[in-house]
Amino acid sequence: MTKPNFQATTRKDLLAYMLEHRNDDEAFYALMDKVNAEPAGEFYPAPQSIDDLKHFPQLLEKFRQEREDESRS
Repeated sequence: MTKPNFQATTRKDLLAYMLEHRNDDEAFYALMDKVNAEPAGEFYPAPQSIDDLKHFPQLLEKFRQEREDESRS
């Protein structure tokens, strides 16, 4: 059985492969390389006042949309 080309495999497909082949160290390290290569997500400061919380629904929706877009790719 030949292994897939991990560098050419999408993160989502590589994760699925790794979950089926949990003892494949090469797949695990390839997945971790892909995870570490991605840019860090946005960080938001903690709300300091009630007014800061007014923007929370928009930030939450933006986060949900990004996660949904990520799961499609």
